[in-house]
Amino acid sequence: MGQTIVSSKKNHSVFRVYLCCLLLGLVGLSTGVLYTVADDKPTWRGLDELTSWERERVDLRRNTPRDGVNPALPAEQYPFRAPYTAEEMGFRLMDFPHTARWSHVMADAFGTITKEGYLTQGITVVMVDQMASPNTQSQIAVAPGEAYSRHMYYYTYPPKNDGVQEMWILRRSGLESSAKLDYYAYTPSLRRVRRQPPPRRETPFPGVAQSFDDILGVEAWEFDWHLLGADVLHETVRFPSNRKTITLAESNGRFYDEATDSIKLMREHYPFYRKDGGVDCFVVVATPRREWLPDYKVSKIIYWLDQYYFYPLRVERYDEEGKLKMIEVRIAQQENKSLPNGQGFASHLVVYFDAELDVISYSLHDAHLTRDWTADDLAAFTPDFMRRGWLKYPQKSQALVNSPEEFYLRPALLEGRFPKERSLTLSPAVAARVETQNKRGQLVFDIEEESPGPDANQH
Repeated sequence: MGQTIVSSKKNHSVFRVYLCCLLLGLVGLSTGVLYTVADDKPTWRGLDELTSWERERVDLRRNTPRDGVNPALPAEQYPFRAPYTAEEMGFRLMDFPHTARWSHVMADAFGTITKEGYLTQGITVVMVDQMASPNTQSQIAVAPGEAYSRHMYYYTYPPKNDGVQEMWILRRSGLESSAKLDYYAYTPSLRRVRRQPPPRRETPFPGVAQSFDDILGVEAWEFDWHLLGADVLHETVRFPSNRKTITLAESNGRFYDEATDSIKLMREHYPFYRKDGGVDCFVVVATPRREWLPDYKVSKIIYWLDQYYFYPLRVERYDEEGKLKMIEVRIAQQENKSLPNGQGFASHLVVYFDAELDVISYSLHDAHLTRDWTADDLAAFTPDFMRRGWLKYPQKSQALVNSPEEFYLRPALLEGRFPKERSLTLSPAVAARVETQNKRGQLVFDIEEESPGPDANQH
């Protein structure tokens, strides 16, 4: 769904792209490793290189003591205290799924681009009713199968999708109740609300790079966790060199332009930036527990978490063979200043890169408005209400991408970091486009050459 634009620049020719493919393919066949620009200075450190402060912050035990009543939970009560085990960090990162864990409304500008330059975009107004506490505790507290949050999605762009709606009711997973979602959809042309089968959690939605679990996050109790070490991130989302500004919206509807090179990883209200502007991170690995996720098509997930709030700034998913499947990078922003311990940070801009299909998606959360819903507002959080077609809080966004050439870059691969745990081999074609993108500072596309017309040889 959304606006479709096709790149028309012919200077990104097939010959150039496939020449790069051929050269990198020969390297890949001989070494099995993708080569790009190496890091100037190593930023990552293993467990034996942690600083004294980091050692005081972490508990290296892999077996976190268990709760006596519910063994799926750690013995210490959320939100825990330092030192933190990797599993406790996993519970803390649950505070920060794609969509914020408190009641609010926002405009979500989103889009996807293919390797050929086909750009599809849309805007939806999102209303969230967090039914209990505005953090992970609301999910921990309910019994498996019970609901803890309700999401309403009202599509406003493109015009052909105006009025299309979805409702998600989020439920806590359990061994006997693995479903995480009740999913309803309404289309104005049909004037009917239909219940939809929940999507497979780790499989990307049709036509985009991200999956259901990428949107709503994972439950920490479904995974085993261990700490890899520490790292420093200096960038996450990468703007192209030809996109100098972006138009953003405040909650009151005011639009403003911001220079893209001034946007920090956690915006201006994060108090723990390094002197060089980087963010210190712990790097943890989550491995699916097969008694919980027997058919999960992911072998592991690697998270870069800021060391103070455990906000996930970078996420890597690996397929069943251990090959890189998807990279997610984020820019965060403090949207709810009333919450302690950094829990008011939320995803502001997220880019997803499908490393196999070379599909890139983005989602920008604009005009974020924190709400305490009235009784009349809460009446809207039911499937039948979608037939009314009411949009009480019509938040706006002007953050769509103007052209394929101005789309967000694929995330940096961060080669050389934690090499025993990360397999970054890409296909020669994808590797060529990554290499050319990095040199030019903007995306390049595979464009089919136009066939000569019937009179092309009659001159």
